[in-house]
Amino acid sequence: MATEGNRTAHIMYHRQEWSVESGRTVRETLIEIGIDPEQVVPLRNRQVITGGALVEPGDEIKLVNVVAGG
Repeated sequence: MATEGNRTAHIMYHRQEWSVESGRTVRETLIEIGIDPEQVVPLRNRQVITGGALVEPGDEIKLVNVVAGG
């Protein structure tokens, strides 16, 4: 039987942090915790990942704001 520690991942945004269940897409997970996936860029190991990437057990995903200008 798996324990919570090996099924969860962490999402960090500014000074907030969520423990989330792995196995869903980043986009689904962000919507579930109330963050608009169009307003942030997810990073795993300092690499940009897409909203379609699966959240893996033990992941630490940092979110940064999308910045646009012209």
